[in-house]
Amino acid sequence: MTIVLTVIAGTLMIPIDITIVAVAITRLSQETGASLPVIQWVATGYTLALATVIPAAAWTISRFGARQVFLTAIGVFTIGSGLVAASWNVESLIAFRVLQGLGGGFVMPAAMTLTLRSAPPEERGRLMALMGLPVLVGPVFGPVLGGWLLDTMSWRWMFLINLPLGLIGLALGLRNLPRLPNGPTARLDVRGLLLLPPAMALLVLGTSFAEDTLLAAEVLVPIGAGVVLIALFVRHALRSVAPLLDIRLLSRRLTGGSAALLVCFAGGYFGSMILVPLYWQAVRGESATTAGLLMAPAGIAAGIMIQVSGRLIDRFPPLPVIGSGIVVSTLGFVALALQLSADAPMLALAVTHAVATSGAGFVMLPTMTVATRYLEDSAIPAGSTLINVLNQVATALCTAGVSVLLAAALSSRLPGLAGDGVGALSAASPAELAAAAPLAAEAMRVAFWLPVAMMTVSAVIALVVFRRTPSAQAVPVDPQPAAAAVD
Repeated sequence: MTIVLTVIAGTLMIPIDITIVAVAITRLSQETGASLPVIQWVATGYTLALATVIPAAAWTISRFGARQVFLTAIGVFTIGSGLVAASWNVESLIAFRVLQGLGGGFVMPAAMTLTLRSAPPEERGRLMALMGLPVLVGPVFGPVLGGWLLDTMSWRWMFLINLPLGLIGLALGLRNLPRLPNGPTARLDVRGLLLLPPAMALLVLGTSFAEDTLLAAEVLVPIGAGVVLIALFVRHALRSVAPLLDIRLLSRRLTGGSAALLVCFAGGYFGSMILVPLYWQAVRGESATTAGLLMAPAGIAAGIMIQVSGRLIDRFPPLPVIGSGIVVSTLGFVALALQLSADAPMLALAVTHAVATSGAGFVMLPTMTVATRYLEDSAIPAGSTLINVLNQVATALCTAGVSVLLAAALSSRLPGLAGDGVGALSAASPAELAAAAPLAAEAMRVAFWLPVAMMTVSAVIALVVFRRTPSAQAVPVDPQPAAAAVD
C-alpha cells in the first residue's frame, strides 16, 4: 500500500496539469493571437511527446529499473514545468510543453509496473482503482485551480504549481519505492525508435493541418509518410526479437481487444475534453474560474466511479462493468451535445456532463486492468507500455481532429473570425458575443460528433471481445499467446 500511495503522490501533478491546460486554451489563444489548431498544440504537443517516448519505456524500465525511471521522469516533468512558465511566445510555450511530455511519458508505465508487480493478479483491479485517485483529484481541483490562477494571477502560475508537487513526489519516491529486480535487458531497438515516434508525429501533424481541406499537400504528405512508417515499423516489430513496442501482445485476445477498445474510447473521451471548457468560455462568456467550477462535478463523478469499478472488475466479468460504462458515457455525451446552445441551462449541462464522465469511470482503468491482468510479470512493462502508447496516440489524433472540426465549423458559420477563432470570441464585446453565440454553439455540436462516434465503436468492440470473458475469480480464457519472434 505504501508503494501505491507513493506512486499516487508522484503522478498527482500530471492529471492536474492536463486539466488545468484544458481551461486555459481560450485565454492562451487570446493572449498569443494563435488560432485553435495552433494553440491546441499546447495540449497535443504534450500528448504526442508522451506517446513518442512511451515506446522506449519498457526497455528503459528493464535496463534501469522502474524506481529510477519513475524518479527521473518526475524530475524532467518538474523542470519542464518551470520552463513552460518562463516561455516568451507560443513557439517556446509549445516546445517546453513537449519537454514536459518527454518526462511525463515515462511516468505512467513506470508507475503501473511498480504497482502491478507489487500485488497478485486478483488484487490488481483494486490497486489500479487506487491509482485512479489522481484522476479524481485532477479533474476536480485542476480546472478550478487553473481558472482561479488565470483570473487572479497569470497562466504561468498554472505550471509553477508543479514545482512543489514534483519535489514532494521525488522526496517520497526516494524514501519509499523499492528497487525491483531488472532481469535480462535486450538491446534498445534503435530501428524501431527511428520509425515509430516520427510516424506518430507525422500522423498528428497532418491531421492538425486539415482545417480547410483533406486533399491539401500539407495534409496528405505527412499522413501518407506516417502510414508508410507505421507499416515499416509493424513489419520490423514482427521480425525483431526485442522490438521497441511488442505488438505481438495484441495477438492475445484480451490484451489486443482491450487495446482496440481503449483507442476508440479514450480518443473520443479525451478529445471531448477540449470542447467543454471552450464552450463555457467562448460561447457562454464565463470566466475561467466559473468554467472550472462547472467542470468539477464531472471530475468528482468520474473519480468516484473509478473507485467503484476497480472493485467490481475483480468480482464480475468485464462486459457488464465496462459495457455499462461505455453505454452511459456515450449516451451522456450525446445528450450533452444535443443540449449545447447559447442559453442552455447551466445546471442541466453540468449534470449531463457529470453523468457522461461517470460512465467513463467504469471504462478506462478497468479495461487497462483486463488488458494486463493475465500477462506474466516479465511482459507487464511491455503490455502497459503498449496500452499507454495507443491511448496517447488516439488522444492526440482525436484532439487534433476535434480542434480542426471546430475551427472549420466556426470559420464556415462565423467567417468574420478568420484565423482568430475562439480567441476572438473570448475577446468579443457582450453584444458581439450574444450575436455570435448561437452559431458558435452549433459549431461545438458539430465537433462533438467525432468523440461520440469513436465511443460508439468502442461499445461494439466491448461486446465482441468480452462477451465470453469470465471474472478474475474464474479461470481466465485467453487462449491466443503472443506470436513467436522471428529472427
